[in-house]
Amino acid sequence: MDAKTLYRRLENDFIPPNLSDDWAQYMESISDYLTDEFKARSMGLVCDNSAIINKVYTAVFASNHVMRCILDKDETQLLLFVHHPSIWDIRKYPEYFQLMGRDFLQQFRERRISIYNLHVPLDAYGKYSTSVSLAETLGFDIIKPFYRYFGAEVAVYCATKIGSTRELNMLFESTLGHKTILYPYGTDEIKNGVVAVVAGSGNNLKVHENMLKEGVNTLVTGITARSDWSEEAHNFAEEHQINILGGTHYSTEKPGCQAMCEYFNSIDLPSEFIEDTPMLEDL
Repeated sequence: MDAKTLYRRLENDFIPPNLSDDWAQYMESISDYLTDEFKARSMGLVCDNSAIINKVYTAVFASNHVMRCILDKDETQLLLFVHHPSIWDIRKYPEYFQLMGRDFLQQFRERRISIYNLHVPLDAYGKYSTSVSLAETLGFDIIKPFYRYFGAEVAVYCATKIGSTRELNMLFESTLGHKTILYPYGTDEIKNGVVAVVAGSGNNLKVHENMLKEGVNTLVTGITARSDWSEEAHNFAEEHQINILGGTHYSTEKPGCQAMCEYFNSIDLPSEFIEDTPMLEDL
């Protein structure tokens, strides 16, 4: 597929004019690999290395593992589609997003492998949304979106037939395929059969405040580890008896990136999701 045609289609399908983001300001040391468009708005085409795209690989993060996997395939004229154009590592807080390596970026340039990023646009409420995709993977029924972030509503309230947080956490763990965590700050009963779902980093004070107004007592999200930046949210949740379930940044955003394979396949562009490793320190 002609690359410009693909990028125009992604633009029309995913990027309304009201959205913003801020990645580029943290990526100055690799700015010589970045497009002017990405430097200006931190979304869309990150690295423009090929005029033709024969296949798309999707991933949550542009990690060393993901980039190495693509290079090992010995293919060319590819697109790496990522939710985050950086590498997540909570252990390196406050520098928890690490930059893509220059060696990998140079090899991508030489092999004609471009990189495209949708962060806020993929979080935004819609068919391929990270939170919607996570909720559907867990078998929930979407009620409505909430919580505005960089111009988009990125969280969803959902109906579930599961009655208790302990049962829900068991489902969460079996669905993600690894350990999850429950902070049981409230009653074990899921009030009114409604939960809030925010893929990624949803343990946020504003999220909890909205949940309190809606009478929802259970949050399903990704990053839940107690730290300086999350302590306020944990304290509010504990005070107001809001249960928090954590499943890691990677694993809760993975369904959205897998769903993007359906999108690319629907426009006759072969695609494949590249698995990575969840960081259990997020819990």
